[in-house]
Formats: sequence, structure tokens, C-alpha cells
Amino acid sequence: MEGIDLHPSGNQSLSFCTDYPSIIERMQAVDPIQYASSRNYINGAVSYLSPYISRGVVSLPQVLEAVLQKGYKLHEIEKWLQELAWREYYQRVWQVKQTALQNDLTQSQPGVLHHRMVNALEQASTGITVIDEQINSLYKTGYMHNHVRMYIASIACNIARAHWYAPAQWLYYHLLDADIASNTCSWQWVAAAFGTKKYFCNQENINRYTNTEQYHTFLDHSYEQLPLQPVPGILQEATDLSFITPLPATALPYIDTSKPTLLYNSYNLDPLWRKNEQVNRVLLLEPSHFTQHPVSSKLIKFILDLAINIDELQVYCGEVSSLTDLYNGSAYTVNDAFISKEHPAFTHYPGKKDQRDWLYPQVEGHYPSFFKYWKQCQRQKVAVKKT
Repeated sequence: MEGIDLHPSGNQSLSFCTDYPSIIERMQAVDPIQYASSRNYINGAVSYLSPYISRGVVSLPQVLEAVLQKGYKLHEIEKWLQELAWREYYQRVWQVKQTALQNDLTQSQPGVLHHRMVNALEQASTGITVIDEQINSLYKTGYMHNHVRMYIASIACNIARAHWYAPAQWLYYHLLDADIASNTCSWQWVAAAFGTKKYFCNQENINRYTNTEQYHTFLDHSYEQLPLQPVPGILQEATDLSFITPLPATALPYIDTSKPTLLYNSYNLDPLWRKNEQVNRVLLLEPSHFTQHPVSSKLIKFILDLAINIDELQVYCGEVSSLTDLYNGSAYTVNDAFISKEHPAFTHYPGKKDQRDWLYPQVEGHYPSFFKYWKQCQRQKVAVKKT
């Protein structure tokens, strides 16, 4: 799953800090050269940054600037830059496709037998030891190495022949770096619903990149043989899963209606956004959003802990319509009263929408493949943003 492997290995002892100075220190510690050479290995030099990027705490231009400040030239870190651009590409796809992102984008997923979650994956009982270990690690820690995500998606969609949507929801629910665009597009890429070719992994590949030695599994075949195999018995049972987001109970925030209100959300927790302005600041966690896109209690806690970095921020678990009513009779119209950052999940917010910080703000719209998008990016000057 390209563009989302900016996170640590599956070590269950790892954890993510939530105070802003430590996050910036982690961002400044990135080694883009080692990353490029080792990122596919489960113990590779990944950056630990994806949860902060997904939550909007730091932006891609900030991440790039932190690397450039260490003296690297763009031509030396092209692989690192390309991986950042993958994430931006998926966001551009989401901007154009909107809710259609939840459907097969390029073609109907080939060979689908059902639209449920494969039990052996959900229960971490596939019999492939490192896969089961990594699923259990996901449940405990909220993160998973990118290459393992690809393995699991391939097993679910191309070996068990499940439609991508249900297992993608399962993974999204448990991730700290849960991002609708990156997760959805990546699953579709593996399943050939957003592309033309399925991604297969075999046991030899898993052994190589996870430093394991296991044989005689249902993946212990050549790449030519794998597509011809029947669905293994261990993968045949499937279930309809349902998820609930445990939002805290909150009161209506106090709003000074002589000032505008900045609307933060689970994708925008930027402590620097309009930092010195005299405004109300509200982290809005809408039940309607989390009904459509449920996440775990672990992620909700992570969001609330990150929110502490934003001065005078109030948390409100309710719909935006409850906030608009507070401005009735004030000097502000609804369209003047609210400011948010542009985001496909929150197009219904009223008021002004600031542009997000893009690496390539000039390259807009939907491109049928990342490499066509990347060619356009290479013709543009990349944006950076100092912290």
C-alpha cells in the first residue's frame, strides 16, 4: 500500500508521543536515505510519522522541510519525496471522487466471492505466524508496518477472495494513522479495483521482509501458482462485522459570538493553524461522521491527547448544526462565523475553508495513476513549510 508506510515496525513496545515538541523532534530525526533502502523490511528505518500526518498535526511540507534543513538535496531524497507524494495523490483522488471512493474506482474487483470479513484474519489465526503476530500487535498498539498491510490485503482479497471494503473497514477501525483516502485506495490497488493487476505475496516474500523462516503454508507457492489455488480452508469462514466509535459525552462549548470559530476535527489537529488569532477553537467530533467511518477507543484517546497541544481548544461531540445555532442574533452570518480546513470528509461545514498545506498545490484533480500524477509533480516546484 504505497504512501502510508511512514510508521514504525510491529514492535509491541513502541508507542506514540502526543506532545508537540516530541513530535517535532521525531520529525527532525528522519533519515530519508536509510528509509529508502530499508522501508520494505519489518525492522526498516521507517519514520514513525504517519499518525501525526493523518491527524493533521504536521503537514507534508513540514516533513519535507525538516529533511531539507539537514542538508539533503531533492535529487538525493527522491524516493522519500515520492512516498510523501503518494499520500498527497490519494488525497487528490478523494477530493474528486468524494463518497464514490467507497466503491470500486477503476473496475469491479475481479473474482469476488463475498463481501464479509475473513474470520482467520480478524481472529489472527491464519497459521502464518508473523501475520498473526502482526494482527495481534495491531490490536495492542494501533499500527502496522506497510508491507504487512499489503500482505493482509492480498490474503483477504486475492487468496480468500473477499471484496476489499469490509476488511478495509476493519483495518481502518484499528489504526492510529487511519486515513480514508490512503486506506481505501491502497486496498483497492491490492485488489485490482483501483488498477489493473492484483498484488500477490507468497511465503518466500514474507520470510524475506519479516526475517522469518516458515514453510508449507497456503502461501508457499510460486507467483504463477498462487492465482490458480482454491481458497484455503482456513480462509473460507467469514463474518459481517459492525463497529461502534466510543465518543465521550460533552456539553455545548462556550462560544464568544463576537469572534469567529475555528473548526478542528480528527483530520486537522494542527497547533500552528491561525495560532495568534483571537477566535473560538472547537474540536468537532460528529457522531454522523464516526457512524460512517468508525474508529477505536484507542484512536479517540489519541485524538484527544493530541488536541491538548492546541491552546484554548474545546471538545464537542455533536453535529455542526448545534454550533451554527449559537450565532443566531449575533453580528456574524453563519458563512462568516466559521473557518475550517478544506477536507473531503467535511465539505458540509459552513463558512470559509482554508487550503490544506500541499507539497504540490499546483497539481490538482484526479490522475488515473500515481505515475501520471508524479510526472506532473516533477514539473513543479515543491512547497515546504517551516515549523
